[in-house]
Amino acid sequence: MNKLLLMTGALASIATIGNPLAAAEMNIEVQIPRLDVAEYHRPYVALWLEQDNRHAADIAVWYDLRLSDEEGEKWLKDLRLWWRRSGRELDMPVDGLSAATQPPGIHQLHLKSDEVPLNDLAPGEYDLVIEAAREVGSREMLRLPFNWPPQNLTTVNANGDSELGRVTLSVSP
Repeated sequence: MNKLLLMTGALASIATIGNPLAAAEMNIEVQIPRLDVAEYHRPYVALWLEQDNRHAADIAVWYDLRLSDEEGEKWLKDLRLWWRRSGRELDMPVDGLSAATQPPGIHQLHLKSDEVPLNDLAPGEYDLVIEAAREVGSREMLRLPFNWPPQNLTTVNANGDSELGRVTLSVSP
């Protein structure tokens, strides 16, 4: 009987170690640069995942939640690609997705494979897409490719030209 329990425990340990989704993570760093302009407004930013240029999952939407009468939501359309792919279907704010605009600096997001949105992600090739738009400013979009689930630690970087600085995506098993 003890041998059976020992073997069952060992098999469970092997199954946990062999499951790459058990502990997979995605870490994202987004730099919002400090701009030397006369009239500065924090950018609206959307982060989402695409597979084969099709929306797969939203990660975050940073916009002005403070404006009265949901005035900030009307400017979400300036995130043109995100708006067409996902935004117009959402009733904002969305719990766990919506957040306030972010000041200049580096902002981090940590996602785990057993939590939304990664828990429903099918295996395959994806792009992390980041789009930023700023009032009295410009619009910018970056794409960072990755494979899910990750087989090993992978880090991808992209540098924006105006509204976004350096964006780093790390996926690990």
